[in-house]
Formats: sequence, structure tokens, C-alpha cells
Amino acid sequence: MLRSELNSTSLKGAAYCFQKALLDLEFRSGAIYRFGGVPEATYRELLRAESKGVYFNRHIRNRFAYVKLSLNRP
Repeated sequence: MLRSELNSTSLKGAAYCFQKALLDLEFRSGAIYRFGGVPEATYRELLRAESKGVYFNRHIRNRFAYVKLSLNRP
């Protein structure tokens, strides 16, 4: 998976698997979620979005099935 750091108040990073259309999003809270069936275009638009959090809420949240992978705690 290709991982990118995100300049966002809510999202810390994103990783995308092109072969399986999987998007992993790491939130500033430490929670990591994996979204399935995410088109490559959606991933690229997220990376280009002026506000990653707004893009997530409008185009990813409640649109793709997801599983919670982990919650990192200090």
C-alpha cells in the first residue's frame, strides 16, 4: 500500500491499495479504518482536496463499507 501523510486537522495519513481498491485512513485520534471498494479517483481527489476532513465527510464517510483496524493509544 502506498502511504501518504495528510495535512489535516482530522486525518493523519492515508494508504491505498490499487489492486484491491482499499483505502486505509489514520485519524489524529490514532484510529485506523479500512474502506473497501474505493475508486482510485476518490483516493486521488482526497489527496488533492483543500480540506481532507470535508472531503472525507462528503465523499467517503457513509458511502463505503469499512472495518476498524486499530486504535493506537499512547
